[in-house]
Amino acid sequence: MPTTDSPTADSQRERDVAALTQLLGRVPRAGFEVVVRNAQAAPVVIRNAPLFDDGTPMPTRYWLVDPELSLRVARLESAGGVRAAEAAVAPEALGSAHERYARERDAALAPDHVGPRPSGGVGGTGRGVKCLHAHFAYHLAGGDDPVGRWVEANLP
Repeated sequence: MPTTDSPTADSQRERDVAALTQLLGRVPRAGFEVVVRNAQAAPVVIRNAPLFDDGTPMPTRYWLVDPELSLRVARLESAGGVRAAEAAVAPEALGSAHERYARERDAALAPDHVGPRPSGGVGGTGRGVKCLHAHFAYHLAGGDDPVGRWVEANLP
């Protein structure tokens, strides 16, 4: 007789690791949490640990993993979206987004952490726009990111 038990947290974690392994084409090398899912419960955005499992800094806190959205953002980038977003967003607002992102990521490090630390803001940069995917992921996860809002408004 089939079971009607709901999935456990462990089985959800196993499904998330399997889904992310398929999306990335490799096993994840850092701790992560799915923070945005689509209507089918598939991962859209993950929040990465600030360090890879080997202790290497991971500056990208939020990562867009949905293949369709990633492709649409890539098309926007290839059409000059990075320069257009940078021109459209006030430098002070962008700088504030980088600061918020870095503070959140750095707060996830253990207080007694010794060794290399991630640096920069969104996508590992401290100023300007490096990657629309990272800004959009941060925005979708609830971050106050003016570039992420610009991406949403301009997706093809």
